[in-house]
Amino acid sequence: MTCCEGWTSCNGFSLLFLLLFGVVLNAIPLIVNRVEEGRFFQNPISCFEWWFPGIIGAGLMVVPATAASLAARKRACFNNKTGMFLSSLLNVITVLGAMYCMMVSMKALLQGPLICNSPGNSNSSCGFAFDKIRINNQSFDLQWFSNESCVLSSGLNPPTMNNTTANGWTTHGLHFRNKETKHKTIHFSVFSGLLIVGILELLFGVSQIIIGFLGCLCGVSKRRSRIV
Repeated sequence: MTCCEGWTSCNGFSLLFLLLFGVVLNAIPLIVNRVEEGRFFQNPISCFEWWFPGIIGAGLMVVPATAASLAARKRACFNNKTGMFLSSLLNVITVLGAMYCMMVSMKALLQGPLICNSPGNSNSSCGFAFDKIRINNQSFDLQWFSNESCVLSSGLNPPTMNNTTANGWTTHGLHFRNKETKHKTIHFSVFSGLLIVGILELLFGVSQIIIGFLGCLCGVSKRRSRIV
């Protein structure tokens, strides 16, 4: 087995694990939203999970290269120069998908969940547009996550009211704080994970482009014929 075949096999299995992990991460806030609200896209945790960075970018766009890399490994059905070339070519799609996943994840980490930016988790601004993915010299400080509350305190201070109303407001405030903490934790965990997945897929994709091209030029190891 040549070093190109060994690295191709490693890349194939690594990409398979990463794409499955990316899909699972992307699905977590969608499932939480479905359980909390009873239907999808009703008061979502954020807009960004609905742009499917893990399901499309880190998932579906990585499937062709993963299949080609696994098929081009030693003793696989496509273990030849053509298989190596295809594994190199299809990983260009992997790189594009990984970059999309990274850009959406970074934008999501900069913006924070909807509960920090939109009253009532309004999804009115959740329409997809490539312009919204751009990061325009924003500081990567994650204040929405590090602060105790990402919502202005003035929005939670009730006006003068009687004891019954005040108790109701206190209960509502505690429920809101719990929901805010939950959404912040899920949002940070999911998109931090997707950012790491995107970076790793980018590295594996670029390396397979190089290794696949070298394998196409140098060839693969010959299969030993069985002596009957």
